[in-house]
Amino acid sequence: MAAALAGRFRVVCMDVAGRGASDWLEHKEDYGFGLYLSDAASLLALVAHEKQPGPLAKLIRRLAPKRSPFIDWIGTSMGGLIGMMLAARANSPIRRLVLNDVGPFISWQALARLKKLHTRRTDRFNNLDEVQKYMRNVCAEFGPLGDEQWAHVAQHSVQPAEDGGYELAWDPAILNALRINTPDNIAFGNEFLLGFDLWPIWNAVRCPTLVLRGSKSGVLSAATAKRMRKSGPRAQVIDIEGVGHAPWLMCEDQITIVRDFLLSPDDPT
Repeated sequence: MAAALAGRFRVVCMDVAGRGASDWLEHKEDYGFGLYLSDAASLLALVAHEKQPGPLAKLIRRLAPKRSPFIDWIGTSMGGLIGMMLAARANSPIRRLVLNDVGPFISWQALARLKKLHTRRTDRFNNLDEVQKYMRNVCAEFGPLGDEQWAHVAQHSVQPAEDGGYELAWDPAILNALRINTPDNIAFGNEFLLGFDLWPIWNAVRCPTLVLRGSKSGVLSAATAKRMRKSGPRAQVIDIEGVGHAPWLMCEDQITIVRDFLLSPDDPT
Protein backbone atom coordinates (compact mmCIF):
# COMPACT_ATOMS: atom_id res chain seq x y z
CA MET A 1 0.00 0.00 0.00
CA ALA A 2 2.70 2.51 0.97
CA ALA A 3 4.69 1.86 -2.19
CA ALA A 4 1.58 2.10 -4.35
CA LEU A 5 0.60 5.48 -2.90
CA ALA A 6 4.09 6.96 -2.72
CA GLY A 7 3.96 8.34 -6.26
CA ARG A 8 1.05 10.65 -5.45
CA PHE A 9 1.41 11.12 -1.70
CA ARG A 10 4.11 11.59 0.85
CA VAL A 11 3.71 8.37 2.86
CA VAL A 12 4.67 8.09 6.54
CA CYS A 13 4.26 4.67 8.19
CA MET A 14 3.92 4.23 11.95
CA ASP A 15 4.74 1.17 14.08
CA VAL A 16 3.22 1.58 17.53
CA ALA A 17 5.34 0.73 20.55
CA GLY A 18 5.93 -2.99 20.89
CA ARG A 19 5.26 -3.78 17.23
CA GLY A 20 7.33 -3.97 14.08
CA ALA A 21 10.54 -1.97 14.24
CA SER A 22 9.50 -0.09 17.40
CA ASP A 23 11.10 -0.89 20.76
CA TRP A 24 9.34 -2.99 23.39
CA LEU A 25 8.40 -1.16 26.57
CA GLU A 26 10.11 -2.03 29.83
CA HIS A 27 6.95 -1.20 31.78
CA LYS A 28 4.31 -3.32 30.08
CA GLU A 29 1.43 -1.51 31.74
CA ASP A 30 2.24 1.52 29.58
CA TYR A 31 0.89 -0.17 26.45
CA GLY A 32 -2.50 1.25 25.53
CA PHE A 33 -4.38 3.84 23.51
CA GLY A 34 -3.17 6.66 25.74
CA LEU A 35 0.43 6.03 24.66
CA TYR A 36 -0.49 5.31 21.04
CA LEU A 37 -2.47 8.54 20.71
CA SER A 38 0.34 10.54 22.27
CA ASP A 39 2.90 9.00 19.92
CA ALA A 40 0.64 9.54 16.90
CA ALA A 41 0.06 13.17 17.85
CA SER A 42 3.83 13.67 18.12
CA LEU A 43 4.28 12.15 14.66
CA LEU A 44 1.61 14.43 13.17
CA ALA A 45 3.23 17.44 14.84
CA LEU A 46 6.57 16.46 13.29
CA VAL A 47 4.98 16.15 9.84
CA ALA A 48 3.25 19.51 10.33
CA HIS A 49 6.53 21.13 11.31
CA GLU A 50 8.25 19.75 8.21
CA LYS A 51 5.35 20.81 6.00
CA GLN A 52 5.42 24.38 7.28
CA PRO A 53 8.87 25.34 8.65
CA GLY A 54 9.13 27.92 11.36
CA PRO A 55 7.37 27.82 14.76
CA LEU A 56 6.61 24.44 16.23
CA ALA A 57 3.44 22.80 14.99
CA LYS A 58 1.78 23.07 18.41
CA LEU A 59 2.22 26.83 18.38
CA ILE A 60 0.95 27.00 14.80
CA ARG A 61 -2.20 25.14 15.69
CA ARG A 62 -2.84 27.36 18.69
CA LEU A 63 -2.40 30.56 16.72
CA ALA A 64 -4.13 29.32 13.56
CA PRO A 65 -6.52 26.56 14.62
CA LYS A 66 -8.54 26.75 11.39
CA ARG A 67 -5.61 25.82 9.17
CA SER A 68 -6.75 23.22 6.61
CA PRO A 69 -6.27 19.55 7.57
CA PHE A 70 -3.32 18.00 5.77
CA ILE A 71 -3.10 14.34 6.82
CA ASP A 72 -4.86 11.33 5.30
CA TRP A 73 -4.93 8.47 7.82
CA ILE A 74 -5.16 4.81 6.73
CA GLY A 75 -5.50 2.43 9.66
CA THR A 76 -6.09 -1.31 9.89
CA SER A 77 -7.78 -2.70 13.00
CA MET A 78 -6.16 -0.94 16.00
CA GLY A 79 -4.54 1.57 13.65
CA GLY A 80 -8.01 2.50 12.48
CA LEU A 81 -9.20 3.04 16.04
CA ILE A 82 -6.25 5.35 16.69
CA GLY A 83 -7.09 7.28 13.52
CA MET A 84 -10.75 7.56 14.52
CA MET A 85 -9.83 8.94 17.96
CA LEU A 86 -7.48 11.48 16.38
CA ALA A 87 -10.05 12.51 13.76
CA ALA A 88 -12.66 13.08 16.47
CA ARG A 89 -10.55 15.75 18.17
CA ALA A 90 -11.29 19.43 17.68
CA ASN A 91 -9.15 20.99 14.92
CA SER A 92 -7.89 17.55 13.91
CA PRO A 93 -5.25 17.59 11.15
CA ILE A 94 -6.84 14.55 9.51
CA ARG A 95 -8.31 15.44 6.12
CA ARG A 96 -9.59 11.99 5.13
CA LEU A 97 -9.87 8.80 7.15
CA VAL A 98 -9.69 5.21 5.91
CA LEU A 99 -10.70 2.48 8.36
CA ASN A 100 -9.72 -1.02 7.31
CA ASP A 101 -12.12 -3.54 8.84
CA VAL A 102 -12.72 -1.78 12.12
CA GLY A 103 -15.45 0.44 13.51
CA PRO A 104 -16.69 2.08 16.69
CA PHE A 105 -18.18 -1.12 18.08
CA ILE A 106 -16.45 -4.50 18.53
CA SER A 107 -18.15 -7.22 20.52
CA TRP A 108 -16.30 -8.79 23.43
CA GLN A 109 -16.57 -12.14 21.62
CA ALA A 110 -14.83 -10.68 18.59
CA LEU A 111 -12.12 -9.15 20.77
CA ALA A 112 -11.55 -12.50 22.49
CA ARG A 113 -11.23 -14.22 19.13
CA LEU A 114 -8.86 -11.49 17.93
CA LYS A 115 -6.72 -11.94 21.01
CA LYS A 116 -6.54 -15.68 20.43
CA LEU A 117 -5.66 -15.15 16.77
CA HIS A 118 -2.86 -12.73 17.60
CA THR A 119 -1.47 -14.50 20.65
CA ARG A 120 2.22 -14.34 19.92
CA ARG A 121 3.98 -17.60 19.22
CA THR A 122 6.94 -17.72 21.62
CA ASP A 123 9.07 -20.45 20.06
CA ARG A 124 11.51 -19.26 17.43
CA PHE A 125 11.55 -19.98 13.70
CA ASN A 126 14.65 -21.50 12.16
CA ASN A 127 14.27 -19.63 8.86
CA LEU A 128 11.95 -17.38 6.85
CA ASP A 129 10.35 -20.37 5.15
CA GLU A 130 9.02 -21.48 8.54
CA VAL A 131 7.82 -17.93 9.19
CA GLN A 132 5.99 -17.83 5.88
CA LYS A 133 4.30 -21.17 6.53
CA TYR A 134 3.12 -19.90 9.91
CA MET A 135 1.86 -16.59 8.52
CA ARG A 136 0.00 -18.30 5.67
CA ASN A 137 -1.85 -20.34 8.28
CA VAL A 138 -2.75 -17.68 10.87
CA CYS A 139 -3.48 -14.93 8.31
CA ALA A 140 -5.36 -17.00 5.75
CA GLU A 141 -8.60 -15.07 6.30
CA PHE A 142 -6.90 -11.79 5.37
CA GLY A 143 -7.22 -12.85 1.74
CA PRO A 144 -5.07 -14.45 -0.98
CA LEU A 145 -1.55 -13.24 -1.77
CA GLY A 146 1.09 -14.22 -4.29
CA ASP A 147 4.29 -15.99 -3.28
CA GLU A 148 6.35 -12.78 -3.36
CA GLN A 149 3.79 -11.00 -1.20
CA TRP A 150 3.77 -13.79 1.38
CA ALA A 151 7.56 -13.63 1.46
CA HIS A 152 7.28 -9.87 2.08
CA VAL A 153 4.80 -10.43 4.92
CA ALA A 154 7.05 -13.05 6.49
CA GLN A 155 10.14 -10.84 6.28
CA HIS A 156 8.42 -7.90 7.97
CA SER A 157 6.66 -9.93 10.68
CA VAL A 158 9.77 -11.12 12.52
CA GLN A 159 13.01 -9.96 14.07
CA PRO A 160 16.27 -11.86 14.72
CA ALA A 161 16.10 -13.93 17.91
CA GLU A 162 18.90 -13.74 20.47
CA ASP A 163 19.60 -17.48 20.18
CA GLY A 164 19.45 -17.53 16.39
CA GLY A 165 16.63 -17.78 13.93
CA TYR A 166 13.63 -15.46 14.13
CA GLU A 167 10.84 -14.47 16.50
CA LEU A 168 7.60 -12.60 15.83
CA ALA A 169 8.06 -8.84 16.04
CA TRP A 170 5.47 -7.88 18.60
CA ASP A 171 5.49 -7.88 22.37
CA PRO A 172 3.06 -10.47 23.81
CA ALA A 173 2.34 -8.09 26.72
CA ILE A 174 0.41 -5.72 24.43
CA LEU A 175 -2.86 -7.64 24.46
CA ASN A 176 -2.99 -7.95 28.24
CA ALA A 177 -2.23 -4.27 28.81
CA LEU A 178 -4.92 -3.07 26.40
CA ARG A 179 -7.63 -4.51 28.63
CA ILE A 180 -6.96 -1.96 31.35
CA ASN A 181 -5.09 0.90 29.73
CA THR A 182 -7.35 3.35 27.90
CA PRO A 183 -7.27 7.16 27.90
CA ASP A 184 -9.21 8.76 30.71
CA ASN A 185 -10.90 11.25 28.39
CA ILE A 186 -12.47 8.70 26.01
CA ALA A 187 -16.26 8.75 26.17
CA PHE A 188 -17.51 5.18 25.87
CA GLY A 189 -21.05 4.51 24.69
CA ASN A 190 -23.85 2.83 26.63
CA GLU A 191 -23.28 -0.53 24.87
CA PHE A 192 -19.97 -1.03 26.69
CA LEU A 193 -21.33 -4.10 28.47
CA LEU A 194 -21.78 -5.75 25.06
CA GLY A 195 -18.47 -4.73 23.56
CA PHE A 196 -15.87 -2.03 22.95
CA ASP A 197 -18.22 0.90 22.28
CA LEU A 198 -16.77 4.08 20.76
CA TRP A 199 -19.93 5.45 19.13
CA PRO A 200 -19.51 8.83 20.89
CA ILE A 201 -16.04 9.09 19.32
CA TRP A 202 -17.41 8.11 15.92
CA ASN A 203 -20.17 10.69 16.09
CA ALA A 204 -17.55 13.42 16.64
CA VAL A 205 -15.69 12.58 13.40
CA ARG A 206 -16.40 15.10 10.64
CA CYS A 207 -13.88 14.31 7.90
CA PRO A 208 -14.76 12.21 4.83
CA THR A 209 -14.36 8.57 5.82
CA LEU A 210 -13.99 5.33 3.86
CA VAL A 211 -14.60 2.00 5.56
CA LEU A 212 -13.34 -1.23 4.02
CA ARG A 213 -14.99 -4.31 5.45
CA GLY A 214 -14.09 -7.92 4.88
CA SER A 215 -17.36 -9.58 3.93
CA LYS A 216 -16.50 -12.47 6.30
CA SER A 217 -15.19 -10.21 9.06
CA GLY A 218 -15.76 -11.23 12.65
CA VAL A 219 -14.60 -7.82 13.90
CA LEU A 220 -16.63 -5.31 11.88
CA SER A 221 -20.17 -6.62 11.70
CA ALA A 222 -22.60 -5.80 8.91
CA ALA A 223 -24.87 -4.11 11.46
CA THR A 224 -22.08 -1.84 12.68
CA ALA A 225 -21.07 -0.98 9.11
CA LYS A 226 -24.69 -0.12 8.29
CA ARG A 227 -24.89 2.21 11.27
CA MET A 228 -21.59 3.84 10.25
CA ARG A 229 -23.21 4.81 6.95
CA LYS A 230 -25.92 6.76 8.75
CA SER A 231 -24.10 8.34 11.71
CA GLY A 232 -20.99 10.39 12.41
CA PRO A 233 -19.27 11.26 9.11
CA ARG A 234 -21.70 8.97 7.23
CA ALA A 235 -18.95 6.81 5.87
CA GLN A 236 -18.67 5.25 2.48
CA VAL A 237 -18.55 1.50 3.19
CA ILE A 238 -17.20 -1.04 0.71
CA ASP A 239 -17.26 -4.77 1.33
CA ILE A 240 -14.26 -6.82 0.18
CA GLU A 241 -15.71 -10.14 -0.87
CA GLY A 242 -14.33 -13.42 0.42
CA VAL A 243 -12.10 -11.77 3.05
CA GLY A 244 -12.25 -11.79 6.84
CA HIS A 245 -10.29 -9.58 9.24
CA ALA A 246 -8.61 -7.72 7.70
CA PRO A 247 -8.02 -7.04 3.96
CA TRP A 248 -4.31 -6.89 3.20
CA LEU A 249 -4.49 -3.70 1.09
CA MET A 250 -1.73 -5.24 -1.01
CA CYS A 251 -3.66 -6.08 -4.19
CA GLU A 252 -4.37 -3.57 -6.92
CA ASP A 253 -8.17 -3.59 -6.64
CA GLN A 254 -8.08 -2.74 -2.91
CA ILE A 255 -5.34 -0.14 -3.40
CA THR A 256 -7.36 1.47 -6.19
CA ILE A 257 -10.38 1.88 -3.89
CA VAL A 258 -8.24 3.73 -1.34
CA ARG A 259 -6.37 5.80 -3.92
CA ASP A 260 -9.60 6.89 -5.65
CA PHE A 261 -11.10 7.93 -2.31
CA LEU A 262 -8.05 9.98 -1.31
CA LEU A 263 -7.89 11.69 -4.73
CA SER A 264 -11.61 12.39 -5.09
CA PRO A 265 -12.62 16.08 -5.06
CA ASP A 266 -13.48 17.62 -1.73
CA ASP A 267 -17.17 18.31 -1.13
CA PRO A 268 -17.60 22.08 -1.64
CA THR A 269 -20.27 22.12 1.07
